[in-house]
Amino acid sequence: MSSIFRRIVLLVMICLPIIALGQSGEHTTNGGGVAGRITSKTGEPLELVSVSLIQLNKSTLTDNDGRYQLQDIAPGKYTLRIQLLGAAEKDFQLEIVNGEVATLDYQLPKENIQALQEVRVLGTVNKFSKKESVYVSRLPLKNLENPQVYNIVPKELIQEQMALDLGSISKNVPGAGIPMLANQGRVTFRSRGFETEPNARNGVAGAAFSSIDPVNLERVEAIKGPSATLFGTNVSSSYGGLYNRVTKKPFNGFGGEVAYYGGSWNYNRLTVDVNTPVNKEKTMLFRLNGATTFEKSFQDMGFTKNISLAPGFSYQITDRLALLLDVEFGQAKGTSVVRFNPDARTARNVSIADMKFPYDKMFLGNDMPYTTQMLNIFAQMNYKISEHWTSQTIVSRARSSIDGYITALNGVRGDSTLRPNVMVGYTAFIATDIQQNFIGDFKIGQFRNRLVVGLDYYNNSNSFDRISVTGPTVNFVNLGRTNNVSRYKIDSLLPTGTPRRENNGDNSYAAYASDVFNVTDNLMAMLSLRVDHYRNEGVYNIGSGITTGQYNQTALSPKLGLVYELVKDRLSVFGSYMNGFFNRAGSDAAGNPFKPERGNQLEYGVKADVWQHKLVGTVSYYNIKIKDVLRTDPNDQNYSIQDGTQRSQGLEAELTANPVEGLNIVAGYAHNDSKYLKSDSTVLGLRPALSGPEDMVNFWVSYHLTKGPLKGLGFGFGGNAGSSSFQTNTQTVKITIPSYMMLDASIFYEQRKFRVGVKVDNLTSEKAWSVRLTPQAPARFVGSFALRF
Repeated sequence: MSSIFRRIVLLVMICLPIIALGQSGEHTTNGGGVAGRITSKTGEPLELVSVSLIQLNKSTLTDNDGRYQLQDIAPGKYTLRIQLLGAAEKDFQLEIVNGEVATLDYQLPKENIQALQEVRVLGTVNKFSKKESVYVSRLPLKNLENPQVYNIVPKELIQEQMALDLGSISKNVPGAGIPMLANQGRVTFRSRGFETEPNARNGVAGAAFSSIDPVNLERVEAIKGPSATLFGTNVSSSYGGLYNRVTKKPFNGFGGEVAYYGGSWNYNRLTVDVNTPVNKEKTMLFRLNGATTFEKSFQDMGFTKNISLAPGFSYQITDRLALLLDVEFGQAKGTSVVRFNPDARTARNVSIADMKFPYDKMFLGNDMPYTTQMLNIFAQMNYKISEHWTSQTIVSRARSSIDGYITALNGVRGDSTLRPNVMVGYTAFIATDIQQNFIGDFKIGQFRNRLVVGLDYYNNSNSFDRISVTGPTVNFVNLGRTNNVSRYKIDSLLPTGTPRRENNGDNSYAAYASDVFNVTDNLMAMLSLRVDHYRNEGVYNIGSGITTGQYNQTALSPKLGLVYELVKDRLSVFGSYMNGFFNRAGSDAAGNPFKPERGNQLEYGVKADVWQHKLVGTVSYYNIKIKDVLRTDPNDQNYSIQDGTQRSQGLEAELTANPVEGLNIVAGYAHNDSKYLKSDSTVLGLRPALSGPEDMVNFWVSYHLTKGPLKGLGFGFGGNAGSSSFQTNTQTVKITIPSYMMLDASIFYEQRKFRVGVKVDNLTSEKAWSVRLTPQAPARFVGSFALRF
């Protein structure tokens, strides 16, 4: 309890000066002033729009109601300029009179101007249907104009569901499945039959080989399909797509929230969110999000505790130049989750549910924890070159380290015994991503073009200093008195373990361009291309001093798309071709070097946004074909050949609806059919293991009272279901994971100054496993209380 108290005190001490800073911004008004409201073409307020008085070089930003105010202005005639990226600047002539505040409102003539910067359009009827993104295409492109499919989980849904980790947030993404936790807290999901990680942060590399606290998330974007053209393989490291974490940005105003969560297995969590302008003009803004969490496992052993701090700073330097800087820092200590790897050498067809593997046992102790530290730094500079062109410079630095004990449980030949595998030592990962984008929105004749041209440099550096050991055999069916392997036993085996002491790294140099060409007002064509040069610097063995495995590869990645809006801004049909690739090292028996492995996707579907955003949805069919896959050479087992192929095809559907006031519905369905077409004989024609269920469903329905004495009272109910899947699937061994249906329910009461809620996850205590055979927690109760200021 003392460590929890210390973390709470630390968060409070950090927030107190910020609160004082926000309150110190009050001042008296002299002279005159000007105030007004900026709205979109459809009348919705626009936040963070730059408003400047040219003669005085004095600026401010609109607040979350689209309002602005400039005070302490000497009487006289001035030019007021309204400007944001992606829209033409607008100048107004006005006269300031002493002691009076002039009013000047403005409604932008173009609807989709928010897509070049984080200008938030507020007031949408369906609070869960926010589909516009500055990151998916890097262009001012609406969802209905984009030939790529993506899902967005906004903070409003995250808050209503009391989703306290990335795994819980991903429940709202069609096809994500049960999240797979790695031993250091890192989480991965399924997407179109492939493992997909949350490697992107604000559209660029932001991987973390540790747990990622969602306290600073504005939303999560699941971008579907091979996406190497704009993101590269370092970010889009899956043919299924990528997950992009969009962080909360500072806003124009003082406010925030303090919340506490408590629940089953000694769950305790405290979060803070404080925002304040830094200067009187409100062009410098600061926001701090922080959280500290402690939780015991539902199993006989296991715990996690962490602290996360995420400051953000924005500065509208001039009416054309803006700076955004934000940081993620996280530190955690915990024990590895159970990962069970049954022995596949025994020919059998068995379900994990029938193996008598204990659901609530960890087999290792709390005295073998790991510690992680994560630091991600993101800086972005936007400069409006002209009415039609914008420069965007981004630098992202991500660092993660792991120290301590990382464990897995390996089955021994037979059906009843296992031996823990433990890695002890230190590992560090450092990645740097530098991007320069030039974004244009212009016409050639009568034809509109939206074009991004970019350069991308990515450096990755890893270091390992650890030893792997295999622990004693444990019978997990006939449990004895002592079931958990001790730290003393593992430490005594370290001198006989297998060391890994090495450094490795790589560099990627890329250039890309993507143009959306309006053939007509309703018909758009997208043409994109990336050239990527990869340099693997090899593996440096610290013991021998020898570096091996260096190689270079160059790859082209195209992307094509067509969109036709059947009803402008309401209904569109689309088709696209997208590409992904992975660099492969080595050569075949004849000495021919391998080329990059490739995945090509064809997709077509329908997108709708009707009844004033009350019904928003997407239905699509995709077909991904992977070629140049390495497989064992049938003529020489010591080599590989590069002629393997794989197919993944399926149907996805997503829907958010607000049919009546107070009622919100989120639902999704994903069907995936994956198969090895040409491969090693052991898996030929089979569904790949770890690809997840063929069919998955997700839904969430909530209703809150909007009138009467109980206004603000609400209820939520939802769930996730999946068909059976495979942990191992070969011609001789099939280890299946049973189908599941996990249901959640909540009740909440929300007012302007506070919010209380109670949530039950896995209401029926359904027994379910991830693809790595990690048992999922039974029913968990969590209560929360939040104060807003």
